[in-house]
Amino acid sequence: MPCTVDHLVVAAASLDAGCTFVADLLGELPLPGGVHPQLGTHNAVLSLGGSVYLEVIAIDPDGKTPAFPRWFSLDSDQTRADLEVSPRLLTWVVRTPAIASLTQLDAYAGCKVRSMSRAHLKWEFAFTPDGQCLAGGLLPHVIQWQGSAHPVDVLPPGNCRFSGLHGESLDAVQINLALQQMDLDDSLQCAESDTVSFRALIDTPRGSVRL
Repeated sequence: MPCTVDHLVVAAASLDAGCTFVADLLGELPLPGGVHPQLGTHNAVLSLGGSVYLEVIAIDPDGKTPAFPRWFSLDSDQTRADLEVSPRLLTWVVRTPAIASLTQLDAYAGCKVRSMSRAHLKWEFAFTPDGQCLAGGLLPHVIQWQGSAHPVDVLPPGNCRFSGLHGESLDAVQINLALQQMDLDDSLQCAESDTVSFRALIDTPRGSVRL
């Protein structure tokens, strides 16, 4: 199933805290995105060059409790505790023209594709049953944009550029196999390790930054 890197997901206890964290680290402030009424979250976005962007996401204090678990592990007690300490990179999202084929992959067999929207943007998104990130964030969530509209269309070019992803996990063999099946083995190669780690490299005017 062909996939392409779409965006990185940085979560925070509040949207302001997440935007400040990214601005301090990368030297550029994410711009307001919008709200996700179905999930009770809101976001801000920053171009990382081409069609790749960074999303800062947080639970919307004015949003309603969703009917199903929020995406990106945001309902996890551990994730919420971690985000109270500091915003952090949780996972990544890839886009595909064939999201209906996703459940043929063992790692995504339990996912449910739901239709989502934010303002003029519409997309299909594959949710895990419990809303948790896959493989500690190392396996990406999958999106299929509907129509030609994409978040980067309204973003100024900026000076930050996505450079690559690195990961470590005890399940590296299975993770790399899944990435290969999604044509993503050039985007992330997972090394074997007793601990899980996930990081992105971003080129900035200040030099290369590890997120």
